[in-house]
Amino acid sequence: MLEHEGLELEWLGYATLRLEAVGTVVYLDPGRYGVLDGYDGGDGNLVCVSHDHHYDTDAIRRVADNAATVVVFEGINTHRIDRNVERPADLPYEVRDVDAESDIAVGDAIIRTTAAYNDPDGSHVRPSGEPYHPKGRGCGFHVTLDGVSVYWPGDTDVLAGHEHLDVDVFCPPIGGTFTMDRHEAADLAEAMDPELVVPIHYDTFPEIETDAEAFAADLRERGVAVELDG
Repeated sequence: MLEHEGLELEWLGYATLRLEAVGTVVYLDPGRYGVLDGYDGGDGNLVCVSHDHHYDTDAIRRVADNAATVVVFEGINTHRIDRNVERPADLPYEVRDVDAESDIAVGDAIIRTTAAYNDPDGSHVRPSGEPYHPKGRGCGFHVTLDGVSVYWPGDTDVLAGHEHLDVDVFCPPIGGTFTMDRHEAADLAEAMDPELVVPIHYDTFPEIETDAEAFAADLRERGVAVELDG
């Protein structure tokens, strides 16, 4: 677990990030690939889910408290999911849909969303040429708790406008293949100039294995503060 300006951050594996400040607990994309096996949650006031691949209702139930709000990208379609999941409407929580340009308040948290997708002309595409994450199928989350902003961009390439976001803590995916890789994430972090970088979405399975220590060393050489959690 890491701490920055009174905000606690914990990367639980894969894309799952836990944030806590002033009594509010936020989970981003909880679950998948066993990252929550044995995890004792039940404290989440707010659970955010970015797209189909990270929609895991067993994990949502594991981390959410009884009065939680679940914020889901509106494009999540359970008919496209080849796993046993519940519809968002059937979850026993308040469910709020967001698009890729939302700005909402949930309790003490301010949630803004951004587009998240792979460039069809880029390198993060299937052998057929189709992007792993087509435009319009997911989002990133910019979360502000107690005045500290955390940007978790989701499964995405570096997109135009990312570098202009006002961010205190930047949590980029660095595994490549399906998202920006560590080199692209480092360039973006340098351009954004956050107070701290905490990478996520790497080493869960072979396709996203990367050298996180090299990523951290690269940023430190550029004068960007970075910490690895895990």
